[in-house]
Amino acid sequence: MARPIRFEPLARDARVELRDRLDNAPLEHAEALLSAYEVLQGLHERGVLDLLKGALSAGDTLLETVVEVAKTPEAIRSVRNLLLLSQLLGNIEPELLGVIVRSIPEGLPQASAKRSETPGLFSLLQKFCSKDSRRAMGATAELLESVGKGLKA
Repeated sequence: MARPIRFEPLARDARVELRDRLDNAPLEHAEALLSAYEVLQGLHERGVLDLLKGALSAGDTLLETVVEVAKTPEAIRSVRNLLLLSQLLGNIEPELLGVIVRSIPEGLPQASAKRSETPGLFSLLQKFCSKDSRRAMGATAELLESVGKGLKA
């Protein structure tokens, strides 16, 4: 008849295993540790660590202040407006916005130039008769019409 085999598991000490892993960690992860030390040194030199330490020591006071400010109607409206503006910017074609952004610096020096006299009505009418001015006025009129429709609803 067969006899049972006795199994005796080896005694493990989790602390010894953790200590061994900790002792070997600097060798296994030397490059990562050096990079982490460089990041920490950069944060220390720029005062970020001191700022974080101060924020941690302020703890509840800082959090309460932020919550009180965030609960104000102005802050709520600001967040809503920022979300709406981000949605608006997301709907604009980048090429169109690029044209507008590049055009503004070209026109600003002419608009802000100190002139000795106010432009006359005739010179203004001449500017409005150009194709570029009419194109911009047409786009502005379309935009204003859309805004008007939205305000009506």
